[in-house]
Amino acid sequence: MNFSADQAARKWPSGWHASCWLPLPVVVAFALVLTGAASTDASAKVPLPRSRPVEAPAAEHPQPEQGGATDQAAPSQEPAEAKPPELSACRQALTESIAIAPSIPPIKGPGGCGGEDLVRLEAIVLSPTQRVALKPAAILRCAMAAAVADWVRTDMASLAASLGTTISELDNFDSFECRGRNRVKGAKLSEHGLANALDVRGMTFANGNTLSLTDRTVSRETREKVLASVCTRFTTVLGPGSDWYHEDHIHLDLAQRRNNYKLCQWGVYDPLPAVAPLMPAERPEEAPPRLTAEEKAAQERREDAPQTASGNEDDKPAVPAKPPRRAPGQNGSK
Repeated sequence: MNFSADQAARKWPSGWHASCWLPLPVVVAFALVLTGAASTDASAKVPLPRSRPVEAPAAEHPQPEQGGATDQAAPSQEPAEAKPPELSACRQALTESIAIAPSIPPIKGPGGCGGEDLVRLEAIVLSPTQRVALKPAAILRCAMAAAVADWVRTDMASLAASLGTTISELDNFDSFECRGRNRVKGAKLSEHGLANALDVRGMTFANGNTLSLTDRTVSRETREKVLASVCTRFTTVLGPGSDWYHEDHIHLDLAQRRNNYKLCQWGVYDPLPAVAPLMPAERPEEAPPRLTAEEKAAQERREDAPQTASGNEDDKPAVPAKPPRRAPGQNGSK
């Protein structure tokens, strides 16, 4: 039986149609077609982003860094907002209904001078229409400023009312000053250097009268009332009689001591007499007359002359005759 090549190919097929496998390029092309169709169907189902509102701020485009190799800039970092410092209990209590005392930054000076929780005490409020101005404004710690305000609002306002008037100004002689005690070089740091002291000379009333706390002509009763009030509220009170540095003003502070010890030294003196009591008495009439300048010089020369050793009375110096008595009022007599 004879077979040709064509007959063999038709009887036993070979190639991809014989093995039922498609060529690789055809499979890849078909897979790409299916993938593209699936992507198109999926993208049709994904929602698009909403349009940007008109009132939205314009987007900021970061500027590329100069000399950089990349066009992408680092994301901008906004600094965190600084939190305001927490107010102390004193600062929260010292409101504008009590005193006009704005806060000021802490002071740090040499040798521990300065302090924190400081205010500038400008005025003390008595009522919505009445204020007591501090001339000049005082730099104090909040606790000291609150004590001064309470003293003026309670004690001094009552004292002024008993005098038929109100207070308008408080004379500030000194408040914060970075120095030693009594301005002595090398002395211990003063409470003034800690913003914890106030020197007061007096006050002015609404009727124009003034009250000087160290004036001896002021009523003793009035000065003793002021003395009792300050010695109750402050831990240190220095005035006339304490030392030579406080004869014309009153020193007030809140220094802390052991066992809450307080120092109150202020001598409330009586007024000076109109006539000094130690005037010299008048010269009595029976007193011998005073010698003139020439007579005094001659007497001194005779006393200084040397005495002779002989016992002859003729060699002794003559005793000067007693000067005649002069009438009162002559030659310097009173």
